[in-house]
Amino acid sequence: MKLPTSYLPGKVRSAVRFAVVGTTGMFVQTWFFMAALYFMAQPDKGTWLYYIAFGIGYVLEMIPNYLFSNWYTFGTRPNKKNAGGFLIARAINLVVQFGLLPLAIALLPTWRDDLISFIVIFIGGCINYLICLLFFKKTKDENLQS
Repeated sequence: MKLPTSYLPGKVRSAVRFAVVGTTGMFVQTWFFMAALYFMAQPDKGTWLYYIAFGIGYVLEMIPNYLFSNWYTFGTRPNKKNAGGFLIARAINLVVQFGLLPLAIALLPTWRDDLISFIVIFIGGCINYLICLLFFKKTKDENLQS
């Protein structure tokens, strides 16, 4: 059975699939972030505990994101090259997200934590996609098996 996105041109297909994986990851990261906030007794926005909670969500979302990025988004298998590239992209994404978080808190002080999280993760995810394109490429062996 072919997935509906299988009928799209290659670059469009990977962008749409990345959006699906990224949106799922955004909800997973935000869920872990909100759970961490709950278990940390709802620290105030901008405190170090708030950032730790955001980081917990970020780290816990990385593993399923890597696996689905390989399998679904780019149609590759996990390997050292794309794992290294994924970690580089995620490190840049982490810097972007932690740079945007205080800006979002300052500009949107009355917004709920989950909405702030969604905005920050979305912007970081767009940048992350462009970086991941460099590292998730099919090898000749994978192309033969597709």
